[in-house]
Amino acid sequence: MKFNDNEKAILREIQRDSSASLAEIAERTNMAQSTVWRKLQEFDAADIVRKRVALLNPAAVDAKLCVFASVSLADHSAEAVEGFAAMVRLHPEILECHALSGTSDYILKIRVADVEAYEEFMTHNLLRNPHVQSVVSSFSLKEMKSTTELPV
Repeated sequence: MKFNDNEKAILREIQRDSSASLAEIAERTNMAQSTVWRKLQEFDAADIVRKRVALLNPAAVDAKLCVFASVSLADHSAEAVEGFAAMVRLHPEILECHALSGTSDYILKIRVADVEAYEEFMTHNLLRNPHVQSVVSSFSLKEMKSTTELPV
């Protein structure tokens, strides 16, 4: 979908702060509140804006450790893929799951309190899943950049 400059400005503003009022967005984008409101309704109806959320500080909610787990499945049958996907959806520690090309099938972004909590999670959830063949874990040492803002 092509966006004009005003639409892009609104999208950038709501990505920066989804709690901003119509008045604040209108002021920051130099548009009338009615125009901003109408555009936001259009974005919602077109599923351009999927949801509005609050981003929490991981350390403040005891989820300081960020782990990237590369997962390979034992087989790629529909049952195995759905069984793995069901396990992923069940666990809030798994923030993201991406199917990959290359040597592993999936990469998971996982947030837990510490290494011990991850070991517990991996042992009792990932490795006990009958469809998982192997897990290779990498721990984030330092977050260089983290954003949810898409480049519009």
